[in-house]
Amino acid sequence: MRPLATAEPFVTNSPIRRLFNKAAGLTDVIAFTVGEPDFSTPGYIVDAAIDSLKSGKSHHYSPNAGYDFLRDAVSRETEKTHGLKLDKIKNAMITCGGMEALSLAFHVIIDPGDEIILGDPSYCNYSRMCCIQHATPVFVPCYAEDNFAFDIDALKAAITDKTKAIILNSPANPTGGVADIEKLRQIAEICVEHDLYVFSDEVYNSLTYDGNEAVSIATFPGMQERTVIINSFSKKYAMCGWRVGYAIAREDIVDAMSRFQENIASGVNGAAQYAAYAALTGPQDDFKEMLRQYTVRRDLVVEEFNKIKGLKCFAPQGTFYAFIDVSGTGMDGNRFADDMIENAHVIVVPGDTFGTEGKKYVRLVFATSEANIHEGIRRIGKRMEELMK
Repeated sequence: MRPLATAEPFVTNSPIRRLFNKAAGLTDVIAFTVGEPDFSTPGYIVDAAIDSLKSGKSHHYSPNAGYDFLRDAVSRETEKTHGLKLDKIKNAMITCGGMEALSLAFHVIIDPGDEIILGDPSYCNYSRMCCIQHATPVFVPCYAEDNFAFDIDALKAAITDKTKAIILNSPANPTGGVADIEKLRQIAEICVEHDLYVFSDEVYNSLTYDGNEAVSIATFPGMQERTVIINSFSKKYAMCGWRVGYAIAREDIVDAMSRFQENIASGVNGAAQYAAYAALTGPQDDFKEMLRQYTVRRDLVVEEFNKIKGLKCFAPQGTFYAFIDVSGTGMDGNRFADDMIENAHVIVVPGDTFGTEGKKYVRLVFATSEANIHEGIRRIGKRMEELMK
């Protein structure tokens, strides 16, 4: 038989799957692993989808770039939050989740052999997407003392004549770090100087704490035309299963993305788009309550984990992830995660899932109930007492 595509071996399952397999057969397991809200989609959003189905409005193919009313709504929302001037629909495209928005943008901008700079640690799907595109991911180490943002000198050193783009994710998965304005200004200047594109993954931009603001690099001089903003309804509105995201970009990029969409997924589920429109234009009380609860949970996680000998919890400025340094235990993240499954029946994600610089960390998702968080911390604390005697 002829061999499979050359990119196939690089597209692996998430290491999180190994942890679930290891936990199979165990009882009373607490999992801090899956990056999605534990809340249900608000009722008014669900009702909008149902109404569109009952009325027949969403029974047919939707346009490749999404319904105009939703494209207009995300443009208006982005103008309000970012201060950008956008066309009613020409700068916005609706996609099957944020990941398809990023994938389509890659298809339009990235050629085989191009280099794409990303942080280490960073969301593991970024590097796999580079490999699918036959591009080369170039990792720049990011450290806690820099709030897990790019070191400017290291970023400059990573740029070659093959560099085409940078991926930014702020607030960031897995670290919860938020890039500050001065850092973004310096990165923007580098991008303009070297004529680089930026894929700005902003799916967590509404989930911030302590007065931190998730500023978009697209708002800096010379950056709107070279930035593709990626966003999604999944995190803010607890709509992960609905698979609705969007991209904000230059008109020619959006036009090309819609042509690729025609040949990949055709379009986004119509009922889900009506739901997304209701989410964006309807009351925001449910989101505000979610954010209040995330804030309580974030504070609980940071305070309690920093009480446990051998552990150091970085205080996330955004997202619903905590990045915990376990090096004080004498273990790396993988050994720690395995030990917690076996002896505490708690699942956390090893930090090297997200890059080699994450090897001394584990990621914990606090998008779960306070009861689960309290019990998980109790179990981990008890196990650490046994280990650190």
